Amino acid sequence: MFQYVEGKCAAVGQNLAVIDVNGVGFAVSTSMTTLGNLKVGEKVKLFTYLSVREDALELFGFSSEEELRVFRLLISISGVGPKVALAILSVTTPSSLALAIATEDLKTLTNAPGVGKKLAGRIVLELKDKMLKESAGFSSGELNLPASTGDGKEGEAVEALMVLGYSRPEALKAIGGAPAGSSVEDIIRYALKNLVIPY
Repeated sequence: MFQYVEGKCAAVGQNLAVIDVNGVGFAVSTSMTTLGNLKVGEKVKLFTYLSVREDALELFGFSSEEELRVFRLLISISGVGPKVALAILSVTTPSSLALAIATEDLKTLTNAPGVGKKLAGRIVLELKDKMLKESAGFSSGELNLPASTGDGKEGEAVEALMVLGYSRPEALKAIGGAPAGSSVEDIIRYALKNLVIPY
């Protein structure tokens, strides 16, 4: 229903920002990461997701489309509600989260309040399963890409991008041109700038 809201940041609170759009104040729940990019009185654009429940309508917003994409992925997992998703996005970035899932790094996920080892394991399992289904039918030889995350930084970056919902060919194309010597997370960040966000 709402793709984004754009206006003046009227106020900020705990995981909440109020955006004044032509005299109407939208209360937008968000992550600490996005809140860190906001300044009261300045113009802002937040990419949004409207949560509809029987007893409430709640608007969630993020300063980047990548963060919104990851939020959508997280709340699609059983046991992960909007509050838990915000907690995860408050302690990690989309690129570092994708890398953590691709490498099965549960510690990064459990840094978020409310995320125990069991839930972290479920998140990794379900998102990696989506990644593996997406890669079915593509051989590493056809795409000139290592099949596993253990075959170099580029391979790890591609696997992480697939966690975010991109196809293997899209990810391979996006990492092309990344500066030599870049870390895996830097390659992911570089690729995200070149990719259209899938919904």
